[in-house]
Order: sequence, then C-alpha cells, then structure tokens
Amino acid sequence: MNPGSQTPFDSIEDAHDFMTLLAQTVFETKLDLEADIQKELGSNFPRRAEALKLTLYTLNKLDFHMNRSRRVLNDLRILRRLLFEERTLSRLTARPRLL
Repeated sequence: MNPGSQTPFDSIEDAHDFMTLLAQTVFETKLDLEADIQKELGSNFPRRAEALKLTLYTLNKLDFHMNRSRRVLNDLRILRRLLFEERTLSRLTARPRLL
C-alpha cells in the first residue's frame, strides 16, 4: 500500500465521517423502504411485503450498530484529545533539568 494514498480510515476523524455518511445513507434507505412497504401492503404479493419488512428489520439493526460505532469512534476521539492535551500540558509545566 502506498503510504501517500488516503483511505477513509487514515484517522479516527475520517472513520467517524465515513460512519456518519453511511448511517445517513442507511436512514434514507429506511425511509424509502417504509414507503415501499406501504405500497405493497394492499398488493396481491404478500411475500414481497414480508421480504420488505424483513429488509427493514435488518436495516434497523444496521442503523443501531452504525450509531453505536459512531459513539465508540467519538469516545476514541475524545480520549485521544485528552491524552494529547495532557502531554502538551505536562511538557509546558515540566521544569527544565539542571546539569
């Protein structure tokens, strides 16, 4: 892999942004699917409506896991910032060594 190439997961922030976009896409897909289910409820194809309901159930599970993953990434970002701030503060408050 080329070290200069960028991927969506080069940093925690990039991964969080990617997960946010993916969660938004899942949410929009759920809205579309709910509309499709409403159209199919009165049709002569009950198996299609059941398949759409199963798909919606699966998307709801994915949405749950996406939101959870975003929270975990956010926690990691906060922890990393705290660690870097502590390092910065400890460097600033450290006394110079005498020879």
